[in-house]
Amino acid sequence: MPSHAESSLEAGLVALKQGNYQTAIAHLEPLVSSQGNGTASLQAKVGLVMAYARSGKADKAIALCESLIHSQNPQVKEWAERALTHLTKRKKNKESKNLETGFVAFDNSRSNNPQAAASQKTKVAAVTPRNATAVPPGSYQKTFIEKPAVPPGGFLGAGYTQIKEFGIYWRQAKRAKVWQPLRKPNLIPLRLLAAGTFIALFCVLREIIKFVMGFINYTLVKLPYLEPLQLLYRDPTYFLMIVLFVLVVVSPWLLDWLLASYGQRELSKDVLNNHSRETGRVLHRYCQQRHWPMPRLRILPIAAPMTLTYGNLPRTARIVVSQGLLEQLADDEIATIYAGQLGHIAHWDFVVMSLVLLVTLPMYMLYRQVSHWGDKTNKIWRVPFTILSSIFYGVWCFLTGTALWLSRLRLYYSDRLAAEITGNPNALTRALLKIAIGVAGDVQKAEHTSWQLESLNILTPVGYQQSLALGSVAGHLTFESILTWDNLNPYRRWLAINNTHPLIGDRIQRLCQIAQHWHIDTELHLTNQQSLSKQSLEVTRQSFLLQTAPFLGVPLGFLFAGLIWLLWQTAFSLKFLNLKWIYEDWSFVIGCLLIGFSIGMVIRMNSFFPDIKSTNAPTNDLLPSLLANPSTIPIDSIQVHLVGKLLGRRGTSNSLAQDFILQSGTGLVKLHHISWLGQPNLQDFIGRQITVTGWFRRGATPWIDIQTLQTQGGKTIHSPHPIWSTVLAVAAQAWGAYIFLMG
Repeated sequence: MPSHAESSLEAGLVALKQGNYQTAIAHLEPLVSSQGNGTASLQAKVGLVMAYARSGKADKAIALCESLIHSQNPQVKEWAERALTHLTKRKKNKESKNLETGFVAFDNSRSNNPQAAASQKTKVAAVTPRNATAVPPGSYQKTFIEKPAVPPGGFLGAGYTQIKEFGIYWRQAKRAKVWQPLRKPNLIPLRLLAAGTFIALFCVLREIIKFVMGFINYTLVKLPYLEPLQLLYRDPTYFLMIVLFVLVVVSPWLLDWLLASYGQRELSKDVLNNHSRETGRVLHRYCQQRHWPMPRLRILPIAAPMTLTYGNLPRTARIVVSQGLLEQLADDEIATIYAGQLGHIAHWDFVVMSLVLLVTLPMYMLYRQVSHWGDKTNKIWRVPFTILSSIFYGVWCFLTGTALWLSRLRLYYSDRLAAEITGNPNALTRALLKIAIGVAGDVQKAEHTSWQLESLNILTPVGYQQSLALGSVAGHLTFESILTWDNLNPYRRWLAINNTHPLIGDRIQRLCQIAQHWHIDTELHLTNQQSLSKQSLEVTRQSFLLQTAPFLGVPLGFLFAGLIWLLWQTAFSLKFLNLKWIYEDWSFVIGCLLIGFSIGMVIRMNSFFPDIKSTNAPTNDLLPSLLANPSTIPIDSIQVHLVGKLLGRRGTSNSLAQDFILQSGTGLVKLHHISWLGQPNLQDFIGRQITVTGWFRRGATPWIDIQTLQTQGGKTIHSPHPIWSTVLAVAAQAWGAYIFLMG
């Protein structure tokens, strides 16, 4: 394909994406007549049909569709038939003026890498898969997740791997042309939570430091010829407080240095304008209103769409986006994401979150580096590296956990401000969903969760774990159905208590309310769904009580301890029984708490791990419906038998089984695995076809507790979740009884 034709095709598709239909027609019409039936010509024809339809030239769009029906490529032929049906119906109803057909939009964003850009030009979207949900004609515009580039020989040339398509329908709901400012939000909860996060981070760090100092001195005491260090016996409270305040002051520059190892670099305004002109206007207007200098713009060379903001003042703020976000989102969608980052600066929550990232990122880098060393050593030395990397990972999770509540709450505030700045809550809705789709696509392509996604997750607008199911099932189910659980389940917020991000459906519901407040159509119709029936609510309430039985056992154990103390005190006062030596110690309370937790575990056991009936019938097709059921919670323990590819990290970095994912024919789902001693390593089967039998659990992040995993070669791996749960319950019972009796 000549270079001038390539540039003309790219210019035409870019104009189509931006809504400049006359410009797109001017660039694409010459290609249709000059390129024959090659890949470029077919892409030009598809784009030209969409441009004609969107500009009101229905007759020309129909004529071109009729020619595409005779294409030798079956995908193009099917696509043209569907498009022609929509076009003719709209024309017959005399609504061609507002025609919005279900056509293909292309990924035409320009890459800084010339080879990547050339590859992007050869990409083509395909028709809706047979499992895609039918959509009323004229109500949606269809886009697709981009897949590996098609070779120049055709759409599916010889030796080309099969493309996996998902038809994604977008309403392309409009923005508000004139809108009133929203009511000023109450920032007091956010400010209090930010202060609480700082205190929690300080307390956790202090206890970790005191433990390490005590362990070092204990080791030195036990070793011969060595003396403990007196410095390590001092209280680190004041020193740690000073260090944290210093870190807050220097956080922008330290994070610049740390993220340089991720490939972070400056993002020029010209490059940003090539992807989104609106973003520059939004940044300039809002900063001018606030009398701020422009935030420094950065970019990460990461294919997954993501963004984060860090700094300590508006003038030191940095807004970082990934290359994937610029390439996979449209102009107005990118603008809303940047506006959301301005919200974090305006609300000042980015100061504490920057400190959290600055503290956790080095710990994650240590985990990654030690894992890398462990993979290079022999089996004998790998054990200590595995233990050390697991400790670093656990500490990273623990420190990250201090910011969970703030990480969730701040996104509600930033979404609201982003909608208010741009007047476009619908674009933000599309942006959040496209980020989830892009993250799921990145995990599928890499066949594991990248360390960039995991380590930076706390500051991103959409969590990588919540993206797995939502982003991968999007082509098999409407968004309204997928998000039903997020909107209707009465215990959804309790089940998201350990999540880093709020539920996507809950966020989009609020954006839809803003759109309705401004009297504009919504991207998703979530408000019309019916609430759960009273019978379903009652069943779900009983299930939730059973779900939380181990945790409810803790306060019940405390009440039991109080009752025991009262009985002992009464017996002592009546000179009937003298057990004062026990109840004055108060350690017996801990024993009661452990006993209560153990009893709750036993009560929940049978419902949490019901017997699985042997079956060979795969249940892959049930996964979308399981995700869409709004009344299920993890305790429901739905039996599944899924076939797919095992994804996950290899080596020491996955020693805790933290990254195992099943890629089935209908989506991605997280796997929970507990290994048995002497069993084959589950990592040996990564990238291979497997059959998983286990219990599907619908929570804020859906997952499967594995019972058995079978390979095509006949090897079977058992994951003894019920046994280990029983061991935990018995151990807690025995320990509690010992403390209770011995004090």
